Amino acid sequence: MPIFRALLLAAGALALPIGGARAAPVPNHLKNIVLVHGAYADGSGWRGVYDILVRDGYAVSIVSQPLTSLDDDIAATKRVLDMQKGPVVLVGHSYGGQIITDAGADPNVKALVYVAALQPDVGESVFSLAKTMELPNGDGRESADGFLYLAPEKFVANFAADVPADLAAFMKASQMPVAKLAFMQTTKVASWRSKPSYGIVATKDVALNANLERWMYKRAGAKITEIDASHAVFISNPQAVAAVIEEAARAVK
Repeated sequence: MPIFRALLLAAGALALPIGGARAAPVPNHLKNIVLVHGAYADGSGWRGVYDILVRDGYAVSIVSQPLTSLDDDIAATKRVLDMQKGPVVLVGHSYGGQIITDAGADPNVKALVYVAALQPDVGESVFSLAKTMELPNGDGRESADGFLYLAPEKFVANFAADVPADLAAFMKASQMPVAKLAFMQTTKVASWRSKPSYGIVATKDVALNANLERWMYKRAGAKITEIDASHAVFISNPQAVAAVIEEAARAVK
């Protein structure tokens, strides 16, 4: 075999991922996904979704916002958006939905995905939306310095009932409180009014009212997917959540 041909074949073999399977082709016009976590959690919860998206050829970034105020969390998200090269699908879980609603005004954001998330309009806050449909549980607590958290003994049942027990226990131990101020601050820009959006309803959600999720998504004209899962649907059902994100990415023209 000529040396040049042998080198080409060898290079091709080295380019294959382990196991010999190629990642699914990603459209040239959109490959960037930015994931935003919500209250009481951190960016590590996206690991399962991240692994699937990366396997399928997407470039994925995860925001680790401080949960100190809505303005701070939007700024942290914009910081990650500024690092992207080209169009982006912006994804938010829970309170992260309010963050992406404002941050999604970035011109590079082409679609929004709400995962058991708030999808507020201008002038709405977490607290104002919660008043429209009562939250399923009353297990929130407030620290002396004004941060909100879920009662530890109730965390697993309310947030991650369908997550493997060892992981749910770790999530409880690593719970991130959120500033009460963040839940009081209102949305300034409803980017879903000018951009396509997708909404995932977690039908067994007892941290955020599933009917509130449906109502917000319907109001926004979002494409709705229902998944039989807890509030931590992005952890317990990463394949289903990733499928919706990829659908949003493929739909961008």
